[in-house]
Amino acid sequence: MNFMPARLTLIPAQRASGRLALSFRRHGPVTRIDEFYQQGCLKTRLPRPAHPAMLDAVTLNISGGIAGGDSLATTITAHENAAATVASQAAERLYRALDGTPAQITTTITLAPGATLHHLPQETILFDGFALNRTLDIHLEETASYLGVESLVFGRQAMSETVKTGHLRDKITLYRSNKLIFRDMTRLDGDIAGQLACKAIADGAIATASLILAAPNAANTLPALREALGTAHAGASALDGNLIFARILAPSAISLRNCLIAALAACRGGRPLPRVWQG
Repeated sequence: MNFMPARLTLIPAQRASGRLALSFRRHGPVTRIDEFYQQGCLKTRLPRPAHPAMLDAVTLNISGGIAGGDSLATTITAHENAAATVASQAAERLYRALDGTPAQITTTITLAPGATLHHLPQETILFDGFALNRTLDIHLEETASYLGVESLVFGRQAMSETVKTGHLRDKITLYRSNKLIFRDMTRLDGDIAGQLACKAIADGAIATASLILAAPNAANTLPALREALGTAHAGASALDGNLIFARILAPSAISLRNCLIAALAACRGGRPLPRVWQG
């Protein structure tokens, strides 16, 4: 009996992709969906709004998480005087990149004069060996208002996970009337656990969030925001009269969420958070 050596067949990794385009338009006292396009793994649901004047949209990724090489692109537009809140259904998981190819996540937001958007995705949980390039571009007209948050959690603390290695490029850019007024870039490579332990970077924190409030007279909200942040390892600054930026570091995902809920309540004037944030 002759035995032939088995041939190993390499199956290319399956990549997930998704495209989502949403636009909102004001009709009398209410905001309604104007454009709705979804393709691939990105979907949107439109629950009954808690506030009639502000439309709610909930995004979800039906692929079950993000892996290396995946590509997700979202475009959100609010026309003149429209008001909407866009939140994600749940925390996103970003798994190990087996071949080191980064996942690409891009979000582009455009707000016309008088428009208001609260962009409130829930946290992204990073697994050991992750690779992520994430870009958020925000374009505001002079009287538009934007509130947004981006959160990262390095590993699942309940599972005693440690993110030892990874790759992160996380860029936020904000324009007002086509003029660049804010840019923030986070870069981490290689020994993630060692870098997070560094006092000058995260001082041992494993969860972080960036919060932006760009609106006419945004600086008036700064005292309430600082009070909401309390004794958290966080800071908030008014970069000019119409822009506030806050950074939060936390020892766990739950402590980060609790801090964010208080901070967002201060920035939303007491308006309740979307139901997906209240689970």
